[in-house]
Amino acid sequence: MKTRMLVSCWLILAAALAPLGAAEGVSEKVQGKLDRWIAEAKQWAADPIIVKAVAAQNAKLPAAYVAMTQEKWESLTDLDPLVHELMKNAAGQALKTRKTHMITEAFVSDANGLKVAFLGKTSNWSHKGKPKHDVPMTGQVWQGKFEVDKSSGMQQIQLAVPILADGKPIGSLVLGISLKDFTADS
Repeated sequence: MKTRMLVSCWLILAAALAPLGAAEGVSEKVQGKLDRWIAEAKQWAADPIIVKAVAAQNAKLPAAYVAMTQEKWESLTDLDPLVHELMKNAAGQALKTRKTHMITEAFVSDANGLKVAFLGKTSNWSHKGKPKHDVPMTGQVWQGKFEVDKSSGMQQIQLAVPILADGKPIGSLVLGISLKDFTADS
């Protein structure tokens, strides 16, 4: 009797979740929007300014980065010269020119997960060891879950794509997409 009831519960649960789709439990309509954002993120990642900035940082790490730790990063304000530089450098400006009201955050990391540029200070100095960086470094796309982001305070979903040079991943680009894009007509 217990086995039959357990099987029935699993079948009901599977039937209830089937319409949600395979990708993190989202509907086909929502996944379609995510796929369009992924295509957009790939265009951002292919921007020659971004590719050049990541390649340059991979070739020579800035001196200020050597002693940076997560603890030190957390203590920096948006007015800190390093934070300011990451928002105002050429790659940061390239991100800014592409930003729309639906983008809650955007950041570029080098091969080691260290920041190259961003729209606003991120919660973490390095994303190495996290799927949002490690998956794109294998050449694949990463898709997070809907969440409230710690750094932006916005309801969003993050997508990450590889930054490629000669067809090989050299860094990652993460975009945070506002939940509003998925509730407007979903």
